[in-house]
Amino acid sequence: MQRNYVVRNGNTYVSRTYVVHNVTYTSVYRSYSYGGHCCYYGYAPAYYYHPMYYGWAYNPWPAPVYYGWGWQAEPWYGYYGPYYYQPYPMYPSAAFWLTDYLVAASLRASYAASLEVGSLDPLGPDFPLVAGLGTIPVAPDASKSVVMTKEVKDQLAEEVKAQLAADQADAGKSGKTSGGNSGGQASSGGSLPALDPKRRVFVVHNELSVVADGDECSLTDGDVISRISDTPDDDKNVDVKVLASKKNNCAVGKQMSVSLDDLQEMHNHFREQLTGGMDELSKKQGTGGLPKAPDTGKQDGEVPAPAADSSAAKTLKEQQAEADKTESEVKQEAASSGGGSQ
Repeated sequence: MQRNYVVRNGNTYVSRTYVVHNVTYTSVYRSYSYGGHCCYYGYAPAYYYHPMYYGWAYNPWPAPVYYGWGWQAEPWYGYYGPYYYQPYPMYPSAAFWLTDYLVAASLRASYAASLEVGSLDPLGPDFPLVAGLGTIPVAPDASKSVVMTKEVKDQLAEEVKAQLAADQADAGKSGKTSGGNSGGQASSGGSLPALDPKRRVFVVHNELSVVADGDECSLTDGDVISRISDTPDDDKNVDVKVLASKKNNCAVGKQMSVSLDDLQEMHNHFREQLTGGMDELSKKQGTGGLPKAPDTGKQDGEVPAPAADSSAAKTLKEQQAEADKTESEVKQEAASSGGGSQ
């Protein structure tokens, strides 16, 4: 649910209340125009960490770190791990740790969404099963390559590093200006973060139906695309190429167009997840083999986040019920019309 929130220093902000698996939370976005269209929305952090923490996360650690995530028992990892994704064997800096955190969060969401609508292959993707254990997958075979290659993950790590540097710069300006621009808002030249020439790689957020070479295919949470055009067409679409995709989705190497709105939302979600990753890292630094961070204090961001709308869950549930009712009526009408024509 999106609502107008506040106007500050000439910038208009909206709040969005999300309900995910019965958990309600709120994020804030700055609205702005681009190419004659209003409005696009850019993630506005409610807080930044102190600049030193971003620098620590960006720069190499004194020695590579081996870290155990403990995902082996999680269903999403058993499903995707054997063929699509494996974490780095070691971490030369927090940026690579954060990259794995982001990818895992996206795949966990993809698994949950597929499970909810019943679209998971009951036998999983193309990997063997443990004899006598039904659909429990075999542990990943390290000798086999996965779809999301190290090269793709390294590109994502560069995106993480770029955002850490931007957030560090904005944290240094926090409270001194009307809000940071380098970390994800429109720049002084009016460009969108999703069109920043330095930002090319995106992790898909939410399912998209697109057309590649005349055929329709899907992109879902955790797929990775690269933007290959810099200027939107007349329909406000940009060209992208698939770098990594899950089973039954658009094939790696395929090219297609996605809306600038969707691409910007991918960037927003990336920033939100990175904030979540920095939160998690601040709790775990100094444990499990991770180095201790020098400073994990926080400071105010662009605008404070409002309290979550307590009525959001009820409203969304009512909207979903109404949508389901409408869909059922349309199907009944179509069936009735089809039956009468035969």
